[in-house]
Amino acid sequence: MPDPHHSDVLIIGSGAAGLTAALNLAERFRVTVLAKGALNEGSTAWAQGGIAAVLEPGDTFDNHVEDTMVAGAGLNDRAIVEFVVESAPAAIAGLAKLGVPFNMDGETLHLTREGGHSHRRIVHVDDATGWAVQEALIRAARAHPNITLVPDMVAVDLATSRHEQRYSGAGNVWGCYAFSRATDRVELFTARATILATGGAGRTYLFSTAPRGATGDGIAMAWRAGCRVSNMEFMQFHPTCLYNLEVKNFLITEAVRGEGGRLINPQTGKRFMPYYDKRLELAPRDVVARAIDAEIKRYGLDYVHLDISHMDPDFVRGHFPNIYEKLLGLGIDMTTQPIPVVPAQHYTCGGVVIDRDGRTDLPGLYAAGEVSQSGLHGANRLASNSLLECFVYGESAARHIAAHWDALPVPPAIRPWDESRVTDSDEEVVIKQNWTEIRRFLWNYVGIVRTTKRLERARHRIAVLNDEVEDYYGHFRVTPDLIELRNLLQSADLIVRSALHRKESRGLHYTLDYPQTDEHAVDTVLVP
Repeated sequence: MPDPHHSDVLIIGSGAAGLTAALNLAERFRVTVLAKGALNEGSTAWAQGGIAAVLEPGDTFDNHVEDTMVAGAGLNDRAIVEFVVESAPAAIAGLAKLGVPFNMDGETLHLTREGGHSHRRIVHVDDATGWAVQEALIRAARAHPNITLVPDMVAVDLATSRHEQRYSGAGNVWGCYAFSRATDRVELFTARATILATGGAGRTYLFSTAPRGATGDGIAMAWRAGCRVSNMEFMQFHPTCLYNLEVKNFLITEAVRGEGGRLINPQTGKRFMPYYDKRLELAPRDVVARAIDAEIKRYGLDYVHLDISHMDPDFVRGHFPNIYEKLLGLGIDMTTQPIPVVPAQHYTCGGVVIDRDGRTDLPGLYAAGEVSQSGLHGANRLASNSLLECFVYGESAARHIAAHWDALPVPPAIRPWDESRVTDSDEEVVIKQNWTEIRRFLWNYVGIVRTTKRLERARHRIAVLNDEVEDYYGHFRVTPDLIELRNLLQSADLIVRSALHRKESRGLHYTLDYPQTDEHAVDTVLVP
């Protein structure tokens, strides 16, 4: 049995990006994959919509590129968009080969449509695509003798040249330190190459569709190690998250609007999108989320209604079996009743800066998926481009590591984790209190619509909390909750700094103080 603590390649994260990279590397290398909780607990399994690819007759790569650029408000890197879009059909073919049971129309793949797309190009498995993809990837990874999957490991920090037995300032990444829930200890994992596939920072917000583990760990670790981080002000809010105080974060997929769902103001009984955008319910997510936010604020509502009850009941049940069953269990029949919805944080468009090969600024460190900023999404992600990015960059990073293997040095001796000067915490309540506070003020001050004054308030709160958390971290043994709190706060700081830096409204960053969009689109790049 190979020792997972010393492998050729270490992958932090077991979602679509991480497992795609692992499967592409495992023919030649020994790979260790760390999962924060269970192997299927990341964002991939939650992705209802599907994967965007040009497969419909009459659709073209240029159309998909153009739709992506329009949604991204011109901030995308066109060369990267072309690269990802052109890689999509092959990625879909690869997943089908792995056994993902995509919906079919006779001999061809069934394609649905989502907001911002000019054609039907969403390949899907009912309304639970991510779950099917995650299951297929885990099945393949488990079957591969060169891949070791290690669940319940919470990464604390990257192991870099600073942690070598003989200190060096070279900036290499040699793996990471991770807290094991099984042993209650921090363990060291070393490798010649490390891939961050840790997902986004959605849980910095009070309402989010992200799983509980999306606390910005990879972004915060990379920043502390010395990587640039970019475009963190662009937080995507999904327009339609179920409003239900008992059930957290149940997403009502964009495809419900794509197949005829209408947004209604419950107070007036009127459809309101015609007042906001000529594309109506199929406008890009930022437009729809702002429209809902405006209706909620203007009328003092808790939610708005999403209504597809005018469509044939068999059609609705056939297209959205999982959502239909889930809502029925909550007493809502979507074939006869409207669904109460609110916007919720959904996707982190910014992240660790990477190039086309998934390389970060630090030698030996790669990143793929939502943790990264590749240039694909720009100021707003186009629906169903996110899973696609995971497959393309998981493969890209793997390809670069394999091609340049001989140039990657063997890790030197790294110091083990030292907790000789800390004690067990005597007041866990501090963590819970600070966690709740961060999520609340980010929702209120750094939400869908922003002002400089609100952002300054958030910055002030972060400065106060930073002192508290650093003091706490310095004195007590780490726990998963403390690790997450530290990363959550670091991510919140990067979001607020980026938002204050952008003196315009573009895509997902909408500020009442600078409503104009500048002529030239420029990335926000923070340098450690």
